[in-house]
Amino acid sequence: MGGVRILVTGGAGFIGSHLVDALLARGDEVVVLDNFLTGKRENLAAHAGDPAFTLIEGDIRDFDTCRRAVAGCDAVLHEAALGSVPRSMADPQLTLEINIQGFINVIEAARQAGVKRFVFASSSSVYGDDIHVPKQEEFTGRALSPYAYSKQSDETTSEIYGRIFGVPTVGLRYFNVFGARQDPGSAYAAVIPKFAAALLQHRRPVINGDGSFSRDFTYIDNVVRANLLALTTPAVHQIFNIACGERTTLNELFLALRAALAGFDPTVAAIEAEYGPERPGDVPHSLASIEKARRQLGYEPECLAGEGLRRAAKWYFEHLR
Repeated sequence: MGGVRILVTGGAGFIGSHLVDALLARGDEVVVLDNFLTGKRENLAAHAGDPAFTLIEGDIRDFDTCRRAVAGCDAVLHEAALGSVPRSMADPQLTLEINIQGFINVIEAARQAGVKRFVFASSSSVYGDDIHVPKQEEFTGRALSPYAYSKQSDETTSEIYGRIFGVPTVGLRYFNVFGARQDPGSAYAAVIPKFAAALLQHRRPVINGDGSFSRDFTYIDNVVRANLLALTTPAVHQIFNIACGERTTLNELFLALRAALAGFDPTVAAIEAEYGPERPGDVPHSLASIEKARRQLGYEPECLAGEGLRRAAKWYFEHLR
């Protein structure tokens, strides 16, 4: 699928803007729908004036806006959501409104428009209290947060729309994505940009818990690749883990990130972490099995966590000091 018209919801966000870059680079027309609640205009500034790029400022909670955005599109990459487990614990209603009702609006608009492919962002949070390690797509547990519940709901909705209405859906369960443009400023920022900002501002990063919790950190380029594959895979009505298949503890992450940033600012090397209380709703360990994605999607991580941190360090140094 190339040279087609694709709607990217949440296209001004961290992941969405990287998808916009990749789609325009390969010759597609791109429509972005974003309300800029968490997305940033500067993430799309490079495409201003590009005749292949259209920006619609609007909210996925408004169905008419969703219909207008998807009109004439061949496919949808649905990235719009209110992320963060802690934010969903603080304001569950807003998270559920955006992530569930907004999702229903977008997929229903896509159904009415007859799109050829509907790819959506799910999350490793759907595994909840599942005890299997590594996480396999067929096993999910009870949700441990409103955010996790919202993503479980989206997956169920996509299954219904695929089975009953024939919408060709592909769900991608992202595992702790990181890279350039990830905002460290929010109270609910992801751990890597938050650590990076603290280090580059010569503050001690705070690790929640004792640092033994682990995650399958996934560099942004892997996620972009997975979305492009999902646009053309014959394996529709499926859910895939998108990760690297390797586990990194928070302590290991801190040391690797500190070393990468010290290459740009040597004083960072002397900064030690602080330790705080565990966050409510956090799962202790998250590690993906990516065998299904390898077999059916043709996915292979091109950049593991350590190399991803080295690649991202330059952007962090230039933007987070």
